[in-house]
Amino acid sequence: MITTSTASAAYWEPLWAQGRRYRQLDDAERQLMKEYLGPGRGRPALDLGSGDGALTRHLQHELGYRTTGVDCSPSAVALAAAHDTGPGPGPAWRCWDITADDRTALPDPAYAVITCRLVYRWMDDKPTFLDRVRRLLAPGGTLWVVTEVAGRRTTTDPAILRLGITPAEAETLTAGWSIARTTDLDVLRCYALRP
Repeated sequence: MITTSTASAAYWEPLWAQGRRYRQLDDAERQLMKEYLGPGRGRPALDLGSGDGALTRHLQHELGYRTTGVDCSPSAVALAAAHDTGPGPGPAWRCWDITADDRTALPDPAYAVITCRLVYRWMDDKPTFLDRVRRLLAPGGTLWVVTEVAGRRTTTDPAILRLGITPAEAETLTAGWSIARTTDLDVLRCYALRP
């Protein structure tokens, strides 16, 4: 049996193309980003797995970062760009896969903020993913990760209970950072990680 990697365009493109949508940003997440990330002042930010672009636009228009949203799904990137109707320059959009594509395709060599919302859980090789993120993070920058934590949903369905990251995957995520701050929001955990 051949399985498709959950970190690949082959997995995500049909979902986005068929109209699948995911959990939207809420006020609690916006407030945490304001506290943990601070004002952008035009510094570059990279939103990994940008989906419909809501977080990318929030970083750009509300927090003041110069943001690039990347997703491995062409349909997600097209959807994000189609919603970019705000005043002033909008974010840059790229169809780009952090697990496979060359980082020189990105507009900046390093980013003050890298966000990874509802993406980390789907990475097959989490240590390699985190190594690639660290190489894209500017000195003193912040990696912002929002992910579901396994076992937090109120259900008896074992498949749904396993949707989040395990304690071992959380430990992999937080290892090697000088600062690791976390905040829980219902089934989600938000991480602000700094080198």
